Amino acid sequence: MRSLGYRLNQIQPREPADLPSSSVELFRAVEPFTMTSPEAVHALADAIRYMVRSGVPGAIVECGVWRGGSMQAVARTLLDLGVLDREIYLFDTFEGMPRPTERDIRWTGESAADLLASETGRAADLLQARASLEDVRAVMGGVAYPPSRVHFVAGRVEDTVPDQAPETIAVLRLDTDWYESSRHELRHLYPRLAPGGVLILDDYAWWNGVAEATDEYFEEHPPMPFLIRIDDSGARVAVKPACST
Repeated sequence: MRSLGYRLNQIQPREPADLPSSSVELFRAVEPFTMTSPEAVHALADAIRYMVRSGVPGAIVECGVWRGGSMQAVARTLLDLGVLDREIYLFDTFEGMPRPTERDIRWTGESAADLLASETGRAADLLQARASLEDVRAVMGGVAYPPSRVHFVAGRVEDTVPDQAPETIAVLRLDTDWYESSRHELRHLYPRLAPGGVLILDDYAWWNGVAEATDEYFEEHPPMPFLIRIDDSGARVAVKPACST
């Protein structure tokens, strides 16, 4: 999530020339509901297509959803593929971002706490990624994916994960920005990611705490997957090796 990176008011979509027209159309459909880039939406849709093609079992899980644009992109992609039986889980406080800690430093050196304290009003809502559960439900309801397959889990991930998470995950997208939540998610959810499943780290190179949490986790639980750069906002994607636990 680029909520504290000032990527909220783009003059025009940054659509790379090599993106297929279907990805451009998908990005434009979900753009009002996401802070991610066209490349990130394309990579997520590609992950879903790979998951279906390869028969990777499990649900699609996102931690940190803002208005739900990424998961709407997932639902749209599944509908295009004729797949209606995958469970989609959206974990969020639906009240904005929890307090950061001293580990949460942007790659440019500013602390998250200082950045959060610098704005008020509507700007603060955007910076803190506030979106209500009702808003996210409406966004997900804007597509015809079966509502019974879409699960909204409200609360801090430290309180809802792992108890309310699915046992098997095919695609895991982590976008809660901070060290503590990212480490908690990896500790409890990465073991549930099926071999061959896709891990997406939205802020690996944007927030130092995310990289620190990721590197620490895989140092303790090798092997670390090969993290591939998605775009210039710090996002990374990896496929879980078959030898991982």
